[in-house]
Amino acid sequence: MRVSSLVLAACLVAVPAAAVPTNPISPDRLSALVKVLADSKLAGRAPGGPGEAGTIAFLTDRFKALGLKPAGDNGGWTQAVPLIRFQVEPGAEFSITAGGHTRDLAETSEIMAWTQRPVSGVTIENAPLVFVGYGVTAPERGWDDFKGVDLKGKIAVFLINDPDFEAEPGEPVAGRFGGKAATYYGRWIYKFEEAARQGALGALIVHETAGAAYPWSTVVASNGDSYDVVRTDPAAIHPMLQGWIQRDVAVDLFKASGLDFEALKKSARTAGFHPIPLPGAAFSANVTIKTAHLLSHNVLAQIPGSTRPKESVMFAAHWDAFGEGPPDASGDTVRHGAIDDGMGVAGVLEIARAFARGPRPERTVAFGVWTAEERGLLGSEYYATHPSLPLPTTAANFTMDVVQTAGLSHDMVLVGAGQNSLEADLAKAAARQGRTITPDPHPEKALFYRADHFSVAKRGVPTLLVMGMAAGPDLLTGGREAGDRWVNDYTSRCYHQVCDNWSPDWDLRGAAQDIELLYDVGRDLANSGRWPDWNATSEFKRIRAETATERK
Repeated sequence: MRVSSLVLAACLVAVPAAAVPTNPISPDRLSALVKVLADSKLAGRAPGGPGEAGTIAFLTDRFKALGLKPAGDNGGWTQAVPLIRFQVEPGAEFSITAGGHTRDLAETSEIMAWTQRPVSGVTIENAPLVFVGYGVTAPERGWDDFKGVDLKGKIAVFLINDPDFEAEPGEPVAGRFGGKAATYYGRWIYKFEEAARQGALGALIVHETAGAAYPWSTVVASNGDSYDVVRTDPAAIHPMLQGWIQRDVAVDLFKASGLDFEALKKSARTAGFHPIPLPGAAFSANVTIKTAHLLSHNVLAQIPGSTRPKESVMFAAHWDAFGEGPPDASGDTVRHGAIDDGMGVAGVLEIARAFARGPRPERTVAFGVWTAEERGLLGSEYYATHPSLPLPTTAANFTMDVVQTAGLSHDMVLVGAGQNSLEADLAKAAARQGRTITPDPHPEKALFYRADHFSVAKRGVPTLLVMGMAAGPDLLTGGREAGDRWVNDYTSRCYHQVCDNWSPDWDLRGAAQDIELLYDVGRDLANSGRWPDWNATSEFKRIRAETATERK
């Protein structure tokens, strides 16, 4: 079902000019934009689904109406994003051999494994197993878990999280990776990618709920279904097989190999750790894979810079949601994605409007509205590998993913606090509003690594993320307790569900202030020659430094 872009635009005409305040970001206009994006006619905005064409038409029409220029493929407004879906077919077989005995592993209850290589199946016969501890290579922290060990043809067994996650006070590693605050090195995505870089045939992560920050049920929720962008060299980033095993499976495996799992976990918290082959242990798998290709699109717009057009500042959000699913009590099947991430998209459009109404910025200001975030940050990942504006000369990326709808607040909670110099600019902008910035009180949840800004962050671009679901803001009415109630209600009841729908009862004054913070910081940066940088302790500083000559 397609939705006429003229009909969608008409929804915005209904917002009278008098409703636009003197402040650059309008709560009324944010609401009107989200109302359109959450409309059932867009069928939940699934990538490649029946609502994509209408969504893309609406976004491009809005950018055109604002007088922006296209920044997509071949001078157009969109960037084609080729996606591939992988489905593990029923009947997958997994086993481990240790201590002279072979044990079949039950899929979903003991192991969950898949591939993101474009193959029809994976067969592994008696591959040696090597325990690689936390599997971290972090030269800026003086840490290398691999020590040059050859992993070709072998299965690397990883611990989840960072080397200092369970460190006791007084251990040399304590605080070396931020303690309970997760780094990229602790994320499962990093561990799979590092396994591929190290040449491993496969990677298995030992699941522990505390370290993963979610239960085993989350691991198996995909039911063997995964997505990726089409890559020229998938082997560079994906091992042939990747997955998780339950902790008790790992404990039994180590014991049968004559090893003590807990003792080795403790030894992995030392910089002198060396990979340990599991004596006599082997892993086998026989998996049939069904693949399918689909095409989706990013939307890209720009205001070319007046004096530094080759340098850029980017604002971004994702347009996709989860399409349609089981009906709720009212019979509605559309997962509208109003807050996640209709609010972020509305923020991008409002910031674009503010720039379009002001003087032309010195640097190019770009606007990216991504597809397939809900499939694994894939639209932004494709852009990061096929950028229309070079990443080394992208001064910053500002991303919005879930913006709160609960009203005015004394502060904004910052996900990823302590990462880069943009945070000082953000604090100054907040002070001008009479507000403050509060660091995410739950950094162990690793939300900083779970939004689209991360696709460019891991390639060196400094970023700021507005994510209202991290923790409750200190609301003017009801304080932090009321803010936490909003977060808990949204995440437990409506996140990725049918009830994430537009509401006339929203109070978007606080959202407008949060979005205005990014606009203020980005506007100042777009009219300067400054290059923000990552802090010395950030895992991304070294990556940014590799392209320093391109910013001189």
